[in-house]
Amino acid sequence: MGLLDGVLGNASKIDPAKIQNEFSQILAPGERVEHAYQLIRDYFVFTDKRFVLVDKQGITGSKIEYHSIPYKSITHFSIETGGTFELDAELKIWISSTPEPIQKQFNKKLSIYEVQSVLASYVLK
Repeated sequence: MGLLDGVLGNASKIDPAKIQNEFSQILAPGERVEHAYQLIRDYFVFTDKRFVLVDKQGITGSKIEYHSIPYKSITHFSIETGGTFELDAELKIWISSTPEPIQKQFNKKLSIYEVQSVLASYVLK
């Protein structure tokens, strides 16, 4: 991921094996990281059991919030593809009892269709 992509808020795919070790303290026994996407320092992760938003806070990023969302709590989601002049695509995820969606931007390097397919495979079980 280029610096400009990060500054603009675009997400890029990262290797789940790299996140697996970092997540070892918060994963349930037998839980595994299957997909991960990064936004500058923050990232979000699909495990085989839940969706996790990771918010690294402060200048050093040493303070970290892990927001776990069980897949059954996701009520609906949408994607908006990029247009001719707007190259970014957007993913919106609504969580039960929360009126505003979680929103993530994706650049052309990462297929919004791939991310939507991953999300659908977990939510639509």
